[in-house]
Amino acid sequence: MNKFLLALALLASLSTETFAQHAGTDQDKEACIRDVQRFCRKLVDQGDFAVLSCLKQNRAKLFSACLNVLVSHGQ
Repeated sequence: MNKFLLALALLASLSTETFAQHAGTDQDKEACIRDVQRFCRKLVDQGDFAVLSCLKQNRAKLFSACLNVLVSHGQ
């Protein structure tokens, strides 16, 4: 569960340039938590970029809130 929360904490900084610099906002985490659980749960242990890749692969199925997070961070 802790790795899952860590992955969510980093989702807001989805661009590669700023990935390590920001922890993400609570709003960003909340926007994507359901999509991470639905599509990417098995990848949480593989790291944040695996979760990001999973979300991008499932872009068409994401809730609009999470899709907006991706778009707002250049993904």
